[in-house]
Amino acid sequence: MRQMTASQLNDYLATANPPPLLLDVREPWEFEHCHIEGSRLLPMGQIPARRDELDPRAEIVVICHHGVRSQQVAGFLERSGFRDVINLRGGVDAWAREVDVNMPVY
Repeated sequence: MRQMTASQLNDYLATANPPPLLLDVREPWEFEHCHIEGSRLLPMGQIPARRDELDPRAEIVVICHHGVRSQQVAGFLERSGFRDVINLRGGVDAWAREVDVNMPVY
């Protein structure tokens, strides 16, 4: 799996066509607190039962709070046949500190 920092992802999103799926695997309360605009919530615990909702050919950026859960989910998706998976290293916490300084942190 590829890894991207928040700054790299921000630059990539400015030019990606089509844009990747931003898959946020945190819990609903975390997503409500803050999230990257355009991301889709699918909590980590629901991924195995709902992975058929995702296109295995699509480019997917997996996001969590600090990048640990997202790395686990990204690995699971790769083992499940997904071909183009990216882990956001540092998660939304890094995004808030490096890209969107107005985003709440927790």
